Amino acid sequence: QVQLVESGGGLVQAGGSLRLSCAASGRTFSTYAMGWFRQAPGKEREFVAAISWSGGSTNYADSVKGRFTISRNNARNTVYLQMNSLIPEDTAVYYCAADRSGFPQTRPNNYDYWGQGTQVTVSS
Repeated sequence: QVQLVESGGGLVQAGGSLRLSCAASGRTFSTYAMGWFRQAPGKEREFVAAISWSGGSTNYADSVKGRFTISRNNARNTVYLQMNSLIPEDTAVYYCAADRSGFPQTRPNNYDYWGQGTQVTVSS
């Protein structure tokens, strides 16, 4: 069992930055791939970024490439999402998720555990 708790969301102006964190419980964190997803009101949950168990492989949605960076610290059981050059379209609830496979997959159905989410609002 893995429990995930996100933090770092908030209100930011367009062009600004935020760093989200996701703290995980459990000794097996380092074997899981971790992903970030987001869901805006009235829209489906969409993939943002993912990182392999070792941190050696990452995957990004086209909409965030070059602006967002995912990273992890296995010693601290934490995964991060650095978000730069934010735009209003990035406004959503952001969720982190853990995948037993260890590979940075893009589909929500591949993930086994989910956090409760953190709100990110970007004003224009």
